[in-house]
Amino acid sequence: MSPEPERNNESSKNDSLPFEPKKKRQNPPKSTKKGVPASKKTVQQSQKRTLTKEDTEIPKVVSQRMIRRVAVFCGVPTTLGISTLVASYLLLIYASVELPPLAVLLVNLGFFGLGVLGITYGVLSASWDEHRAGSLLGFSEFSTNIGRMVQGWRESRQNKA
Repeated sequence: MSPEPERNNESSKNDSLPFEPKKKRQNPPKSTKKGVPASKKTVQQSQKRTLTKEDTEIPKVVSQRMIRRVAVFCGVPTTLGISTLVASYLLLIYASVELPPLAVLLVNLGFFGLGVLGITYGVLSASWDEHRAGSLLGFSEFSTNIGRMVQGWRESRQNKA
């Protein structure tokens, strides 16, 4: 199996992803005749799309890449958060070092907060292209995927209006 040629970031921003729907939703007709509104049934029929599972399913390679990144970017801070509780307890019991409870709480909350952010970063920093693994930390993939999300939000807001 020969590796696919890597695409540069500019072309991957504009290319559709394998798990994006292939068809765009058409705007419903505003009226059937001049001045007469369209019936609800006509609007509902025009909004129906036939999507198959393959059209909307995230490829297994991409989902496993996301899971690995989430495990690292969420797991490390969460483990550190749990470790701060254990370390502060062991310091209190064995070394008689009493840390301020507020300091332990803030450090613990900071690590757990980083863990929550790590979930989002892990998903968005993964390359969503099946044939490209992406970089180690995923900074370029993160900016590309954020751009795709913002573009999708803008398109959905325009479709609602």
